[in-house]
Amino acid sequence: MKMSFVHSDLRVPLFSGRSSYGGSIRSDPESGPPSVSIGGRARPPPRLRVVKYAEKPPICTADELHYVPVSNSDWEVALWRYIPPPNAPRRNRPLLLLSGVGTNAIGYDLSPESSFARYMSGQGFDTWVLEVRGAGLSAEKMDSEENVSVSCELGLSSSREKGSIIYQDMLQYQQGSAEIRTNFFQKFTSFDGEGPYSRIIGLLRDFSKRILNLMQRQSSIPSPLVEFQERIASSLEDFDRQLDVIVKYDWDFDHYLEEDVPAAMDYIRTHCKSRDHKLLAIGHSMGGILLYAMLSRYGSEGKDTGLASVATLGSSLDYTTSRSSLKLLLPLVDPAKALNVPIIPLGALLAAAHPFASRPPYILSWLNAQITAQDTMHPDLFEKLIMKNFGTVPAKLLRQLTTAFREGGLCDRSGTFFYKDHLHKTNVPVLAIAGDQDLICPPEAVYETAKLIPEHLLTFKVFGEPDGPHYAHYDLVGGLMAADQVYHCLINFLNRHDKV
Repeated sequence: MKMSFVHSDLRVPLFSGRSSYGGSIRSDPESGPPSVSIGGRARPPPRLRVVKYAEKPPICTADELHYVPVSNSDWEVALWRYIPPPNAPRRNRPLLLLSGVGTNAIGYDLSPESSFARYMSGQGFDTWVLEVRGAGLSAEKMDSEENVSVSCELGLSSSREKGSIIYQDMLQYQQGSAEIRTNFFQKFTSFDGEGPYSRIIGLLRDFSKRILNLMQRQSSIPSPLVEFQERIASSLEDFDRQLDVIVKYDWDFDHYLEEDVPAAMDYIRTHCKSRDHKLLAIGHSMGGILLYAMLSRYGSEGKDTGLASVATLGSSLDYTTSRSSLKLLLPLVDPAKALNVPIIPLGALLAAAHPFASRPPYILSWLNAQITAQDTMHPDLFEKLIMKNFGTVPAKLLRQLTTAFREGGLCDRSGTFFYKDHLHKTNVPVLAIAGDQDLICPPEAVYETAKLIPEHLLTFKVFGEPDGPHYAHYDLVGGLMAADQVYHCLINFLNRHDKV
């Protein structure tokens, strides 16, 4: 096993070539190379099918936008594709990027100057960012002749009319929440009407009060946070219009692991046709947890993962021995379960809290450090990350993830399969990366999982130096020094395992 604290002054050049293609592609699960199976449930591999499309929504900055139907579900997951420019090195295998809980593809592509995904494609890797069900531009399946609007996590609405995909803005986050003043807060907090969603609105009202109480305890300045409540209302302005979709947010971590990720992998393999049908994969936060869980599950069954290598950024299956700041949120889990709250509006809450964390009197400044270390992200990009990268998550998903804070670490929904117990059975090389100031997944948490990988397959690195630069949870993906240090490390690792 290789362990090191890393600092590098080497810069890998960034290519910025783009494809002229601007469409959406969908697939049908009919034919192709051998498909991925977890837990004995194999799906037929997808056959590519191109449909008529409108222009990609402006929020999608990838070269192509693809959709993949997920078997046994009502969802089509979205894949943002970044095509290598002609002058980039030739690679053998495509690269899959997985995001954190409640996030979308934007975190990997904040701007042309700060784009993890574009950087990787510039180095020759056919790069795909997966948006799992309920995230970003993922959408519900609908009959082609229907004309039904669906709420998407980015404040976008997608609808299908006669086979076309149409996107429209619902919430104009870019205008800034301060400019959006409505009476929704009064409706939200005093709602006592009837109808199919009255109970949900009431539950979320009670749950939001608990969140506010928690934030007040963390704040150094006692305050009723009345304005913060108003900002929550502004961010949730169209919440009632999204309830048709939100009530269907009934999935957990295992749905991602057993259905969404394998469907995306099958699709990418079919589309890219690499010689050995293997992929390279990088996961940040929950994305890395998914990759660890996949290695464990396949190892326990003696099956091939279809992965040539795995890199994780700020990820662990077991947080019990660390001082992870996520433990502060655990008091909310039991109340959410007791109240039977179906979803947690993570994106709306963070958007509402952002001004109080970034402007005087900084009553919620402790929130910033959960995401980025001081002076390691441009303020405009940080604001874009907060306002556009986070969405709504099912409470069921969060409840399963909290098992990572209990004895034995993360387990499946049945509570009988502990993912860390079988990680030593993997035969896939792993690069586990930690940030020195990552409060969410500290280095000791990363190592708690990484040490279970067979020694000859593991490379473990902690980025950050006593005098800076430092790396918090998101800095490993989009910090100012990430391209000089983290990306360079990742490219070297990918190069070693891209040989067929």
